Amino acid sequence: MSEMGYVAVREMKIGFRNPWAYSFMALFAMFMVSLLIINSQGYVSGYSGTSGTMLNLALYLLPLMALMLGSFSLTGEKEEGNWELLSTYPLGTWSFLAGKYIGLSIVLLSIVSFGFGLSGAASWLSGSGFDFLTYQQLLVFSIGLSLFFLGLAMLIGTLARNRWQALTIAVGVWFFAIIAWPSILIALLGMMPYPWIKPAVTTLTFLNPAELTRLLTVVKLGGGSTLGPEYYDWMVWIRSTWGTPVFIGVMLLWIGTMLTISFGLWERGRSRG
Repeated sequence: MSEMGYVAVREMKIGFRNPWAYSFMALFAMFMVSLLIINSQGYVSGYSGTSGTMLNLALYLLPLMALMLGSFSLTGEKEEGNWELLSTYPLGTWSFLAGKYIGLSIVLLSIVSFGFGLSGAASWLSGSGFDFLTYQQLLVFSIGLSLFFLGLAMLIGTLARNRWQALTIAVGVWFFAIIAWPSILIALLGMMPYPWIKPAVTTLTFLNPAELTRLLTVVKLGGGSTLGPEYYDWMVWIRSTWGTPVFIGVMLLWIGTMLTISFGLWERGRSRG
């Protein structure tokens, strides 16, 4: 546990000195405040055009931020030779990866909290902005999205040999999961027999954490009717008492799977070395 804590604290120190982190923080905060200025006429409650815009902003920016910061952190250890030095100490691979994840999570959540906090303070001072429950749900959405993709970033950083390779893979994953996903989903479902469509939608949604998190948030905000009849069963279970616990369980399973695969790859490389 002390090894994991040491790695986490070390990662936090490095992360808060990383100019990339502050660039993302400034960008995220700027867009959040811009949305507040656009919506300076009154409060936003539930799912609306403004809350949908903020949701899409987080959907585009936060996964890319998590993928880049997380994968660069691991590939930086390889390029700078820090991993070879750390591996000479009695530091377990699992403690190394888990500590990395915890430290990076704190950095990412600090960025997200700063953006929401700045926007919330400006909202309170101006007397306009978002309803508290809506704002809270958007914050939870942003946190879940960041943690999901940080787990994926750990796997990318494990597979990539250097920062350029990590950048290429991270951008490719981001483009596939965020930009191209609707077109890919429509194309795949269009080639399937009708009875297969609902099971396929369920399976594919659980494979894409961005889509899963988006669906949960849209339904929680009261915008489930915009999803269409194919998602009726989703609306039922998300609104049920099991909706949030199941989502948290899926998130923990996803992150655990990514870290376990990364652990196996690092261990194999360590044994060869």
